[in-house]
Amino acid sequence: MNVGEVMADLRREKELGQKELAAKLNLSIGTISNYENGVHHPDLNTLCRIADLFNVTTDYLLGRTGYRCPPEILKDYIATDYMISSFINMVLSLDQNSQNAITKYAEYLKHTQPKPTKPT
Repeated sequence: MNVGEVMADLRREKELGQKELAAKLNLSIGTISNYENGVHHPDLNTLCRIADLFNVTTDYLLGRTGYRCPPEILKDYIATDYMISSFINMVLSLDQNSQNAITKYAEYLKHTQPKPTKPT
C-alpha cells in the first residue's frame, strides 16, 4: 500500500471524513484527497504530523512496516519480567498453531474486558 491508502484506512478507522482530517491537519480537503488518491505525497513535516495524529510511525505510513506502534513502546514492560519486545520475540519463535492460539486467546480477553467507565 502507498501512503495515501494507509492514510485513508487510518482516517476511516477513526471515523473521520476528509473534511475533518483536513481541519485537524490545517490542510485543504483537496490536498487530503490528492494524498489519498496518490496524486501527491505529503512532505516530511506533514508526514510526521499525520503519523502523530494517528499515533503510528512514519515507516508505517510509508508502508515500510506493518507495525503501527512507535518503536519506543517495545521497551515498555507488559509484566514484571517481560518487555513488549521480549514477548513479541517469544511469540514469533512459536509454531503457527501456537501463534494462532495466542491470538485467539488475546482476542477473547480483549472482548471479555469490562468497558471502561467515564469519570463523572
